[in-house]
Amino acid sequence: MDSADFESQLKDVSSHEIENVNTTEGVSFTTEEERALVRKIDLTLLPTIWVMYLLSYLDRTNIGNAKISGMELDLNLTSNQYSIALVVFFVGYVVFEVPSNLALGKSRPSIFLPSIMILWGTLTCVMAVVKSFTHLVVLRVILGCVEAGFAPGVILLLSSWYKQTEQSKRFGVFISAAVLSGAFGGLIAAGIVDGLEGVHGIRGWRWLFIIEGAATIGFAIISLFILPDFPATSRRLSEREKKIAVARLALDNVTATTHDSEHLSSLGACRVACQDRRTWAFVIGYMVIVGSSTLTYFYPTLVEGLFGSASTKKINLLTVPIYGVAFIATGVTSYYSDQVPNWRGLIIASWLTFALICSIVVCTVYNFTARYVLLILMASGLWATNGGTLAYASSAFAGMHPQARGVALAMVNALGNLAQIYGSP
Repeated sequence: MDSADFESQLKDVSSHEIENVNTTEGVSFTTEEERALVRKIDLTLLPTIWVMYLLSYLDRTNIGNAKISGMELDLNLTSNQYSIALVVFFVGYVVFEVPSNLALGKSRPSIFLPSIMILWGTLTCVMAVVKSFTHLVVLRVILGCVEAGFAPGVILLLSSWYKQTEQSKRFGVFISAAVLSGAFGGLIAAGIVDGLEGVHGIRGWRWLFIIEGAATIGFAIISLFILPDFPATSRRLSEREKKIAVARLALDNVTATTHDSEHLSSLGACRVACQDRRTWAFVIGYMVIVGSSTLTYFYPTLVEGLFGSASTKKINLLTVPIYGVAFIATGVTSYYSDQVPNWRGLIIASWLTFALICSIVVCTVYNFTARYVLLILMASGLWATNGGTLAYASSAFAGMHPQARGVALAMVNALGNLAQIYGSP
């Protein structure tokens, strides 16, 4: 090789390295460094919040499995009383979401989120000793107040770590935990009620609350040592990694809290979020989705209505395919939404239209199997839009001040969940 060829190759290598170096906020980093950081965050943040949200949804929706497993008879609940027990959860849940996210913005997610998880896990265990409708309602109110900070907190945490074109897949992972919790809930309920009924003189549905609550407390303690904080303050990253985490977000116009950031007052953050018209647009859209998704609490009852002669175990198991298909639909949708971010609105609208058509058709057919299939398809459409809408909102609020973004996302989740108050009865 002559000197001219060597100089030519050296020039090509230097040019290649320069093309793969990003510089912003006074920080230069290579594409390889960024990929390594994202991989590290994916392996710590995503599995942790996935399990946390799975347990959260199990603790919130296990009342549906408990109802058909003996709780309704033991507590002498009427249909109206059961609906009230569902509704009261969301009263505190809606009221405390925004204040909780404001508190989270001034604290450490690695401590704040596991702490409230320990509290609601304890409350779930206490649900096993309820003796009356009044006890059930009081515990559901308190449970809603405590759990209010978790979902919006995780949404804020995800939006603080990932670029706009990376968020749909991650929100899809997050929502998939809620989807699979329905499937696992049915399997767990079937196993516990069938296997532990009467053990130590305790009804199976009471064991359901005890076991799931204990699992929540156990994993909350583990997550204290795994969950990362915000990019600029996380103790899980080196100083170099923190700088890259903040700088790469700045390239995508995603604001991040740093030590030098201007801090808004709680009132100021609320004002910024409320004055943005996009906040209210997403609130209305999310209300439509969440209101339709309240069917989650009635899947066991609906399946029981279709297959009334089946055993409780079989009814619980028949809810599993509903969530299994929804899980696949959610995963595929979230993956392709990141590939075509400008089409997110169209994808969401298409799924909602599909779910609407299924809900109309299910009212016109009387074959039990056909109705069951339509119920599965309708659930898939609703779940697929859930994560997509949250990712869409997170991307839309990317340029907001982090504290205001936390309020806006909490408002979307909180006011959207108002739909569960009128959708549960």
